[in-house]
Amino acid sequence: MIYLGAMHAEFNPWDKLTRVVIFLLFIAGLMGVGFWYYPLIQKNENYRKEILKLEAHIQKEEEVSRQLKSSLEALRSDPKAIERLARENLGYAKPGEIVVRFGPPGTNAVQRF
Repeated sequence: MIYLGAMHAEFNPWDKLTRVVIFLLFIAGLMGVGFWYYPLIQKNENYRKEILKLEAHIQKEEEVSRQLKSSLEALRSDPKAIERLARENLGYAKPGEIVVRFGPPGTNAVQRF
């Protein structure tokens, strides 16, 4: 007679129950680790959002810096730019010119009570 191992299968509920308990303990451990790191994950997400906001602000400020450098270079090298700036901001005029300044537009609407 050839022995083929344990051919006879005895039903042992404790083996099955032990496997289920180990599986459930493993799942509980994973959930515990998840709850443990959840605040850290939220903090990381908030930091990423803040970094994106700051990077957008940096890009905007770099654009402003480029524009100011361009204006400064124009003022250093172009006399017409200086003249235009003096006329617009300071109200200067050449001899013989008349400067007319307009105030903010008024309203002619009648207020009704």
